[in-house]
Amino acid sequence: MDPNGSGDENSESKIYIGNLDLRITEAALIKMFSPFGKIVTEDFLWHTRGRKRGEPRGFAFIQYSSKEEAKLAKEKMHGRLACGRPLVVRVSSEKYAVEAAENSSKGAGKATKTSLSGSSSGQTSRSSKIAAIKNKLKALEEEGFSAKKQKQTDTSLQ
Repeated sequence: MDPNGSGDENSESKIYIGNLDLRITEAALIKMFSPFGKIVTEDFLWHTRGRKRGEPRGFAFIQYSSKEEAKLAKEKMHGRLACGRPLVVRVSSEKYAVEAAENSSKGAGKATKTSLSGSSSGQTSRSSKIAAIKNKLKALEEEGFSAKKQKQTDTSLQ
């Protein structure tokens, strides 16, 4: 977002989704929000440290191809129940999203970004979903390997 607060096209087409139940997966989130437009990116946040490592953080971001699609998704999904919890949906350019940005900047989590390509109706093909999941698994495996390597290096220095 623009530090002057004016916002840009990207932040106006990106929505924040909060109060997510931990059982909601990335695929389920995409399925819930794809009817409102073409999803360009999806950022699902995970814990990277501590006892909750690998568990969802309970919020995500979705960027649509236009700000109108983002506003429609907000209107239709804000307050809607998902796994018994009311979703909090806001356009990222709104000031409320600052709280989420502050929380994620504390280093307690990491966003996984998945770029999606689909038809103009927002439906993604099965093969693109599979490719996105494979890329995510590869990134998680590499992250796990580098963490183990770092731990071994730290141990050998003592």
